[in-house]
Amino acid sequence: MQGKLTIGTIVYHKKYEYRGVIASFDSVCQADDTWYSQNRTQPTRTQPWYHVLVDGSDATTYVAEENLEQTDTNDPIRHPLLKYFTLTYYQGRYYALSLN
Repeated sequence: MQGKLTIGTIVYHKKYEYRGVIASFDSVCQADDTWYSQNRTQPTRTQPWYHVLVDGSDATTYVAEENLEQTDTNDPIRHPLLKYFTLTYYQGRYYALSLN
């Protein structure tokens, strides 16, 4: 299943009101049943889920597509793991760098 959002998109979590950048994604939820049962919102597992680097934090989250929207504020994200995902910021978006 293809998601609406792509790696490098700056997003906003509709419920928890934080910004972040998509670092990777799964076409359906890959979390185990224990993790999923502890998820407060429990959105359907059969939609894209995104690994998000949370702005101004060292936190990462795993979020269902229905809980995210592309943000209008395209200021750069501050997160210590950005360099490990080879994401670089350019004109309001992050792009994966080619290491070739």
